Amino acid sequence: MSPGVLGTCFIYIKIVDIRFNMKGVCMAYKIMVQGTMSNAGKSLVVAGLARLFARDGYKVAPFKSQNMALNSFITKDGFEIGRAQAVQAEAAGIIPEVYMNPVLLKPVSEMGSQVIVNGKAICNMKAKDYFKYKTELVPDIMAAFNYLDRKFDIVIIEGAGSPAEINLKENDIVNMGLAEMTNSPVLLVGDIDRGGVFAQVYGTIALLEEKERSRIKGILVNKFRGDKSILEPGIKMLEDKCGKPVLGVIPYINIDIDDEDSLSERFSKGHYAGIVDIAVIRLPRISNFTDFNVFGNFEGVSLRYIDNARDLKEPDIIFIPGTKNTIKDLMWMRQNGIEAAVKKANSKGCIVFGICGGYQMLGNSISDQYNMEEGGTASGMGLIDINTVFGSEKKTVQTSGKLGKINGLFKELSGKEYNGYEIHIGMTEGKCQNETCQPVNISASQNNVYGSYIHGLFDNGDIAYTILKAIAARKGAGDNVIKSFNYKEYKKKQYDILADTIRDNVDIAKISRCMGI
Repeated sequence: MSPGVLGTCFIYIKIVDIRFNMKGVCMAYKIMVQGTMSNAGKSLVVAGLARLFARDGYKVAPFKSQNMALNSFITKDGFEIGRAQAVQAEAAGIIPEVYMNPVLLKPVSEMGSQVIVNGKAICNMKAKDYFKYKTELVPDIMAAFNYLDRKFDIVIIEGAGSPAEINLKENDIVNMGLAEMTNSPVLLVGDIDRGGVFAQVYGTIALLEEKERSRIKGILVNKFRGDKSILEPGIKMLEDKCGKPVLGVIPYINIDIDDEDSLSERFSKGHYAGIVDIAVIRLPRISNFTDFNVFGNFEGVSLRYIDNARDLKEPDIIFIPGTKNTIKDLMWMRQNGIEAAVKKANSKGCIVFGICGGYQMLGNSISDQYNMEEGGTASGMGLIDINTVFGSEKKTVQTSGKLGKINGLFKELSGKEYNGYEIHIGMTEGKCQNETCQPVNISASQNNVYGSYIHGLFDNGDIAYTILKAIAARKGAGDNVIKSFNYKEYKKKQYDILADTIRDNVDIAKISRCMGI
């Protein structure tokens, strides 16, 4: 599938004029959001702007030419994109498409990544080799962008890292290089919460070439806490030195929107002892940890991410998440004592639930005969009677249906409707509770050990609620302690809070004029 050759020109009736290029093809208005560093808040600013403009009646699409993240999403067509672009599409009220993130890099080691182009993995590549190769992806990137440019009213582009990483600027395809290719005006976002935002912004602009500086139309100061009036003298000096207007100071917002990568603040938040205590193993190559976000929104539930055996303590349920390198992360658990601690906790009655790679770890063996990840064969944890063999191709598909028969503590999950997606290489077979395992649904052992390949499983309906209610009842806390919770409606409210905060603190009129609206 090659983006850029599909789609037709859609005409929308709007107050503003529709723009056309020299060939008479309708074009979107566009703006690019770049940051002074990673985790400056680019992804959330894009999501907030997408929500804001969508509520104003525009059809909005996010775009990131190249993303590096272990959290990914599978589109309805079975293509893999960065999770952040799926979140931004959800904020805009549209269905995620592969064109929104044509290049995705998923780290498999300290030196290399799996390269995913147009939603499909093409190879594993070392960083220095990818640096030489990346310009070959420009046609794919521009074809994807041009598709969105024709289909939507507004395209909001997200950069990566910082445009002033001078060792990476040659043949740039994701920051100022992309801004030039798409002829996009740029907003520069700086994170004040970590300190040094004035030096970050000034230093970034100073290191750019003049033609790049001219593309920056405004600065956004992000994650500000406190009295804004105290900041005003610094803002005035920053504008004078940079020659660029500060178009907004966005306050630090306590919102709950899916994070993109392991920089997530969820991992370091303080926790309390809830009625139900959940421990998620923080694997070194953890992927799609957003699977568990929903649990943290129930009152009386504590959600902890742990990376050493002493912090495991006595949880009610242990989740083993997905990973980009199943065997290597299993060996990590084995070497630092977490595997032994999990098995000991299970022997005392603790529930263990693995998702994707975590599910594979729970079985008897994992074989990677094609060297898709680590290579070789490893014994599993032996908690479910299954075996996993890696094939030569990754399975990427959305899935939906009804859960099969589930025994044990979570028997009330049987027959519940679900939808989600699968991203895995291995094929898993075996016997569970004298029945053939159903890894598309949920497999279970005699000792309350569960596993599934479905990412997003717990976001469905009352599946998370049913799990928590069963655990609370088991502890004698009663059925009414855990209250039901509509996660989808909750997420919509979070997007609205983000959009409202940006509208109240950013000069949207000036940004619109920069875009030509």
